[in-house]
Amino acid sequence: MMQAGIFTGYFPYSLEETAQKIRALDFNTVQLDLHFKDVDLSAGQITKEKARTVRDTFRDHNLPVCCVSGYTNIIHPDMGERDRRVGYLKEIIRNARDFGSPYVISETGTYNSESDWVHHPKNKTEEGFEECRKVISDLAQTAYDHGAVFLLETYVNNVVGSVEETVKMFAQVDHPGLGLLMDPTNYFETHNIDRMDQILNQVFDTLTDKIRIAHAKDVKRSGGDKSEKHADIGDEDALESHTFRGVGEIELPAPGLGSLNYDLYLRRLAEKHPNIPVIIEHLSEDDVPRAKKFLDGKFRANGL
Repeated sequence: MMQAGIFTGYFPYSLEETAQKIRALDFNTVQLDLHFKDVDLSAGQITKEKARTVRDTFRDHNLPVCCVSGYTNIIHPDMGERDRRVGYLKEIIRNARDFGSPYVISETGTYNSESDWVHHPKNKTEEGFEECRKVISDLAQTAYDHGAVFLLETYVNNVVGSVEETVKMFAQVDHPGLGLLMDPTNYFETHNIDRMDQILNQVFDTLTDKIRIAHAKDVKRSGGDKSEKHADIGDEDALESHTFRGVGEIELPAPGLGSLNYDLYLRRLAEKHPNIPVIIEHLSEDDVPRAKKFLDGKFRANGL
């Protein structure tokens, strides 16, 4: 049966209190964000002892870590900033096993220097793709060397956004250190959201063997607000990846608040991944019980 999980970053507390609060909501797995009030896991501060303390704390609350967040812009146009970001991502990857999971996730980035989520013309050029390929290939090798797997997460405004671009990247970086974080909402734009079932089937027809972890949020047209949208999740130090809710024509709300065909998504996901963790996102702490009830209901209705 599929498992419903949650990002630890939606609970802005100490390590122990975060684990207690998540377990009290009946989750049995987490995606680990390196963000706690009482443990410094910033660049240069990760140690094996700290990582194992984090891992064991969640294990002691029956919350095994299924994957680790490493979200950053891996192709930031400022080379110094790119080196800093990729360097920290590699630090996370090197320590992934001690945190409790081999899987470390990041988006594929954008050449926009102002936001990790806004389009830039270079993103959709051969030059941009090749530059990104080199970074991803290097991350895959780093992961492989340390018993880990780097999972790329697509997003329409990033270098790897469409199904075709994702297939192309995996064809060119055919490496055991690389896998896919499956989030179907990230493939939708205004030109294809009305062909939802077709796109969902295309994703699974071409990429199902690359999937290691799945996400649960939602997608819908944004209406009149075309700005980059962020939500207040009650944590002034929250990662941008947790406050982001979409930009332009498409909004990305919490699961059950949009138009994603969840029945088709989960059925196709379960064909080859019947026990995969499905991690809820794009919400605040007070909405977690509703979102979990929604996702558990979809599991039950589809016999998953």
